[in-house]
Amino acid sequence: MEIRYTKLTKKELDIFIQMRIKQLREEGAKEEIDLAPALKDYYERHMSDGTFVSWLAMDGEKIIGTSGMSFVEKPPYFGCPNGRIGLLSSMFTDPAYRRHGIAKELLRLVVNEARDYGCGTVQITASDMGVLLYTDFGFVKNGNFMQYKL
Repeated sequence: MEIRYTKLTKKELDIFIQMRIKQLREEGAKEEIDLAPALKDYYERHMSDGTFVSWLAMDGEKIIGTSGMSFVEKPPYFGCPNGRIGLLSSMFTDPAYRRHGIAKELLRLVVNEARDYGCGTVQITASDMGVLLYTDFGFVKNGNFMQYKL
C-alpha cells in the first residue's frame, strides 16, 4: 500500500463532497436533502479565498482519506488572543484503510496549515469514533468541543 498525501484541488472536489456526505451519514445524519450544491458553493468560495484547506490521502488515483480546516476569526479571548481559529472537519478514512495511521497524518497536515495561517487554536466537534485520534494527538475536551492548542 503506497499512500501519498496531496492538497485538495477543484479537480477532486466532487469526490471530496461525496465522501463528506458519506461521513455525515456514517456519523448518524438523517437529513435527506441534497447537500452537495451547498457544500460545493462553500468549498469553492473558501478554497479560492484561502479560508478552507484540505489534505487528501491517495492510493493511486483513489481518494481514501480526507481532512478539512476552515479558518475563522472571532473576537480575541484569553485562550486565543489573536481570535484566529481553525475549525477541523471532514476527517474521514475509507473503512478498508482504517487503522494504518492515515487519519493521524491527515490531522498533522491540516493542523500545520492552521499553525501556518496563524491560528491560536483548533477546534472540532468529534464523533465517537474520532475521540481517541484527537486525544492521542493532544486535543483536550473543552465543554462540547475538543481543542488543540497551537
